[in-house]
Amino acid sequence: MNTDITGRTVRRTIATTDSYADAEAVVDGLADAGFPVEHVTIVGRDLRFVEQIIGHVNGWRAAASGAGSGLMLGLLFGLLFGIWFAHDGTSLLAILASWAGFGALIGAMIALLGYALSGGRRNFASVTGMQAQHFDVLVDEAFADEAIRRLAGTAPRNPTI
Repeated sequence: MNTDITGRTVRRTIATTDSYADAEAVVDGLADAGFPVEHVTIVGRDLRFVEQIIGHVNGWRAAASGAGSGLMLGLLFGLLFGIWFAHDGTSLLAILASWAGFGALIGAMIALLGYALSGGRRNFASVTGMQAQHFDVLVDEAFADEAIRRLAGTAPRNPTI
């Protein structure tokens, strides 16, 4: 395997696409042609940070979100405590319900406090992620020529890679 002076594997770009699905299709084509795809890498280039705004946040929405998170945490703690204490005559359902209610209440209070302390800054909800503009399909240098032949459909019948 070819490596550079830093010990990294040397790779060659065999295709560049504008969508990840197209890059996947190139790798799928290589796999269908019997190419050892463990020598293939997809690299996203020209990354950008994207924040999609999904709505306005007010006190009610902050409290509801906090209550939902607290409810889930309360159920987890209730389940853990229920495993130990439900056999002492206390109902597992009662333990779960009390922890869930307590968790929802505490979660809502913490979220409302956070909302109040924000002073109106960032009063919207969003989802963030990274998006690439282009995708390169790279192949280990030792296998690059064979990958190009197989993509072109001109691979010999019984190739040795």
